[in-house]
Amino acid sequence: MSELRWHPLLEEWVITATHRQERTFHPPPEYCPLCPTRPGKPPTEVPEPDYEIVVFENKFPSLLREPPEPAVAATPFSSVRPSEGVCEVVLYTPDHHATLTELPIARIEQLIYVWRDRYQALAARPEVQYVFIFENKGREIGVTLSHPHGQIYAYPFIPPTIERELRAQRRYLRRRGRCLLCEMLAFERADGRRLVDENGDWIALVPFFARYPYEVWLLPKAHRRDLLDLTEREIETLAHLLKRVLQRYDGLWHFSMPYVMAQHPRPSDGKPHPEWHFHIEFYPPYRAPDKLKYLAGSESGAGVFINDTLPEQTAAELRAVALESGR
Repeated sequence: MSELRWHPLLEEWVITATHRQERTFHPPPEYCPLCPTRPGKPPTEVPEPDYEIVVFENKFPSLLREPPEPAVAATPFSSVRPSEGVCEVVLYTPDHHATLTELPIARIEQLIYVWRDRYQALAARPEVQYVFIFENKGREIGVTLSHPHGQIYAYPFIPPTIERELRAQRRYLRRRGRCLLCEMLAFERADGRRLVDENGDWIALVPFFARYPYEVWLLPKAHRRDLLDLTEREIETLAHLLKRVLQRYDGLWHFSMPYVMAQHPRPSDGKPHPEWHFHIEFYPPYRAPDKLKYLAGSESGAGVFINDTLPEQTAAELRAVALESGR
């Protein structure tokens, strides 16, 4: 059963998806449903002995192309509606033990083109209002399958975080006639203290307002609204900087850093959204090599994040990580 229930106090949709309780949870190492199907071995989600990048619909989706009617009727306090949408899984590599950090730049560039293709296809669906491309990496994040993969959710509404970003960017453009993130990017480049890395087309920084201790944002230097706006060169340079940022995370404390990677393109509601500036946000759960950043009372109950570190210091630590030349 899957449906959308309206939260009247927060004014946002909550997805109720009871069938996800049955999803695969840390299977034994000899059987991974995301690995290729090997000769003489049990079948997996990929019925081929090898692959490069694979996209398929999630076996335990939160959103459904043809959802059932809600199990309960709407109440005077809350609306309910079918959970219409699409949930996809993106497999980065057949190598079960690899990470996105370890993939060659050519494969990361290929992955960005796959993301762009799926973004374009899902954004064109009439019920879809927002296409959210993300990766949950690591047990600390709650990942139940360790094979390197990401996900794509095509929502029938604009998620609340995106809605707030949209309002802020629209208001800034209306009042000042300029893009909020373009202005922020120019300020951060001039200041320099929170920069992590950059190349000709992209910048990586720890935002002044970082909520997570080692939060990093990747932004295009030119005003781009989504993956479809990127040039071929910008896709190539994104692959290079994305790998460098991931290498900095892994080199910081010399272990494979867990994280949430969240892409923020413009909404897919049919409007042009000239105010929107595409960006990618990373939320690592660690605040020190042996300490996790938990979302406890203030964060979960009041929505107020408490950061135990200074963005200027964490940016300096990430900048100082020595990088190996990547392929």
